[in-house]
Amino acid sequence: MTAEDTDAPVTARRVFALAVPALGVLAAEPLYVLVDTAVVGHLGAVPLAGLALGGTVLSVLTSQLTFLSYGTTARTARLYGAGRRTEAVAEGGQATWLAIFVGLAVLVFGQLFAHPILSALAGNPAVADAAASWLRIAIIGAPAILITLAGNGWMRGIQDTVRPLYYILAGNVLSAIACPLLVYPLGFGLEGSAIANVLAQYTAAGLFLIALRSERSMVRPRWNIMKAQMVLGRDLILRSLSFQICFLSAAAVAARESAAALGAHQIVYQLWVFLSLILDSLAIAAQALIGAELGAERVARARAAAWQITRYSFALGVFLALVFAALAGVLPHVFTNDEAVLAQVPHAWWLFVAQQPVAGIVFALDGVLLGAADTRFLRTTTLACALGAFLPLIWLSWAFGWGLTGIWIGLTMFLVTRMVAVVLRTRSTHWAVAGA
Repeated sequence: MTAEDTDAPVTARRVFALAVPALGVLAAEPLYVLVDTAVVGHLGAVPLAGLALGGTVLSVLTSQLTFLSYGTTARTARLYGAGRRTEAVAEGGQATWLAIFVGLAVLVFGQLFAHPILSALAGNPAVADAAASWLRIAIIGAPAILITLAGNGWMRGIQDTVRPLYYILAGNVLSAIACPLLVYPLGFGLEGSAIANVLAQYTAAGLFLIALRSERSMVRPRWNIMKAQMVLGRDLILRSLSFQICFLSAAAVAARESAAALGAHQIVYQLWVFLSLILDSLAIAAQALIGAELGAERVARARAAAWQITRYSFALGVFLALVFAALAGVLPHVFTNDEAVLAQVPHAWWLFVAQQPVAGIVFALDGVLLGAADTRFLRTTTLACALGAFLPLIWLSWAFGWGLTGIWIGLTMFLVTRMVAVVLRTRSTHWAVAGA
């Protein structure tokens, strides 16, 4: 063990210098969706429903491919930590080629199957037509969306989270200006929203490509590297799929309880997603820092940094829990004035509040293990916790009439069992494999 290996762990300033810009990138997309929704909402119920449905399908398709971001960060950070910055950026170049190829496949798939998929989901021909019209244009941006994911991945790996924030904001500001102009004065209607979406995606993607070109790292495709990235991606896709199945099941069971229960679930779940973005920013910092420390073969510093970031994230989780406990009597009224919905909210609210410190630990250690490329463990434990804890409690809630309380106990148990798994894993030495 070298003297450097026993140095103090990373400072809070370094952690938050990575986390705060990353939070801006994570928050940019939901904020853009809110703007888009507000613009289209004035066209009427059918266009708004079409946007909601088409946007959901596009989001599900692209969210399954976030390995282009998280997996690339893990691989790039190790090379960067080993002092091989040029190779680290070249890894980002290969991830970008993979994003282009996969994005083109998603584009073709979307053009061929958009209407059948949306017709099956909508159950209303007018909504299905509107959604398909929007999606067929918006999905032209699929390669750009994936290039942006890859760009975020390699830049985080070399510990640059500021430039991605500027690139994403440039695209979203352009879209926020173009969307109302295209929808109303220029008369494109709902399709104008999709065109603005594509403009935003290609603006951000173009900036990431320019950054790669300036590094001279957009060389020809290397299939062996892309294959290795896809192996890592397989585990992350399965992990992400387990989340989708559980949350879709939770919404389905809440809907079977009552419309009020589903409305209350939607309010609390969207707040849960919002707080997850805040905690995920620290997880992104953990990925970059842990990968770099392991790449530099500073195992002791990596382990110390892992627990230090976890302490920060736990403290943030406690703070968020206190804030939302204090807002329990006020915040739900911002979202609805329906008394039946408001009566259902407390069944989920206090479990949501209690989850935040646990989520702080889980998100941070997920980031640590992702940074260490320990994706097989994360895949297996997430699937086990989802299928063994969350999913059974969701459907037992339906069978025995436990309502929202049962659903949110299921989510709580999902987080608690994952917390136990990732804490035990991080306490071991199996994840801390040194070298690039």
